[in-house]
Amino acid sequence: MNNRARRRLLTTAAVASISALALAGCSAADTGGSDAASGDEDMTLTITTFGTFGYEDLYTQYEELHPNINIEATNIDTGGNARTDAFTKIAAGSGLSDIVAIEEGWLGAIMDVSDTFVDLRDYGIEDRKADWVDWKYAQGTDPKGRVIGYGTDIGPSGICYNGAAFETAGLPSDREGVAELLDGDWDNYFKVGAEYKEKTGKAWYDHSGFVWNSMVNQLDEGYYTADGELNVEGNAELKERFEQLGAATESGLSAAQTAWDWNGGKSFVDGTFATFVCPGWMLGVVQGQVEAGGGDAETGWDFANVFPGGATNWGGAFLAVSEQSKHKEAAAELADWLTQPEQQVEQSIAAGNFPSTLGAQEELAAAATPNVFFNDAPTGAILAERAQGVVAQFKGADDSTIQENVFGPALSSLDRGDTDTKGAWEQALKLQEDLVG
Repeated sequence: MNNRARRRLLTTAAVASISALALAGCSAADTGGSDAASGDEDMTLTITTFGTFGYEDLYTQYEELHPNINIEATNIDTGGNARTDAFTKIAAGSGLSDIVAIEEGWLGAIMDVSDTFVDLRDYGIEDRKADWVDWKYAQGTDPKGRVIGYGTDIGPSGICYNGAAFETAGLPSDREGVAELLDGDWDNYFKVGAEYKEKTGKAWYDHSGFVWNSMVNQLDEGYYTADGELNVEGNAELKERFEQLGAATESGLSAAQTAWDWNGGKSFVDGTFATFVCPGWMLGVVQGQVEAGGGDAETGWDFANVFPGGATNWGGAFLAVSEQSKHKEAAAELADWLTQPEQQVEQSIAAGNFPSTLGAQEELAAAATPNVFFNDAPTGAILAERAQGVVAQFKGADDSTIQENVFGPALSSLDRGDTDTKGAWEQALKLQEDLVG
């Protein structure tokens, strides 16, 4: 049986079933084999990613370059479920893949257990330090100075919009016109949204949660201060932004969609909403949802070089090598290869995300390759411009929990009309106290 025939690509939203396997003792450590990809002995390397990583073709390339390597890849549907999976296996002391993808939003929590992963300085990552934007490399470094993550993508953001919907409202639909229309702060974005709703009777954005995440990420300090202190209750700037969003949502600008569902993608196709906040990695999500909803490139989605309030970063990931692995050197070689500029360009083309290495960024900016799905928008070149001035915000240990399980439910209540802005803020504070303290 050849490598590709033996390779299993697992896609699952059922984290509980994965965790059960972990607790039963299924581990990358059981695979046996030598500890270098360049050796002759057959070896299986396991890797767990989430969402849309665009690695499938790269796995095949790597196996062809290393005939003794078989890659078993697991992909979990969302970063939140991947967090649950990773921490379940960390607690169990077994079950982690050789390589684990870590999302920026829960990197702070991983840093509390960073000794679960190898220090990549032992495998030569310092020789590549200049490859990445400096803050990305720094993010992957724990308080002891150990580097635990090879940077994959970052999340500079633009606005995805439906050109056909804009035309219906008499708004500019070309990218340059949309960029000019939405240039400015969040007040301007919501003002244009109110005009759109008045003319069409339809919502402006999909749901409040993703807009909120973008607004928070633009602050110098979000849910945590730069020195790691919880920063929600009593944070006047955070509350002011919440009230700004709440007023827009109460006026009907939110389509009250369920995160990661969007009516099975149909809401991207039927005109339910007109705009969508798009960090680079979200481009692949949009395309996948449109196709799931029965649409295609003719549905009208485009990508504009603009973002309310200016530059921001949402998301990005790292590849870490588990201390549980019996193939640390070979796993580090694979993770290193996957994050080199040449491979990051291929990943960006496949997944629509934006690379963290300078060489890959420069190549995408220079190529300005049209993205057929987004009305031939040069998405890579646009993201390169949107990345100018971006510096990632410090993310504390419970950052993703606060976003998803504190503000997520509160904003969903606001979207549905079950409460007003004041009630949603109070609900969030209560959830924070219950879940985080």
